[in-house]
Amino acid sequence: MNEDVFNMSMRKFLKVVGVTSQQEIEKAVRAAIEAGKIKGKETLKAQMVLTIGGIGLTHKIDGTIDIG
Repeated sequence: MNEDVFNMSMRKFLKVVGVTSQQEIEKAVRAAIEAGKIKGKETLKAQMVLTIGGIGLTHKIDGTIDIG
């Protein structure tokens, strides 16, 4: 395994995950506020699940996002 290639590829993937996840969360929160589903002062429970089928990895992260 080429450690440099692996590291660069993994960092690129995680950067895309981080940027696109933030964009999707922002859109969903704004839409929920506009629809009256939330007021915009809540703390939201969040969960991220990473799966890589080829190696049998499933990793779940639980957290919160404060929008107030």
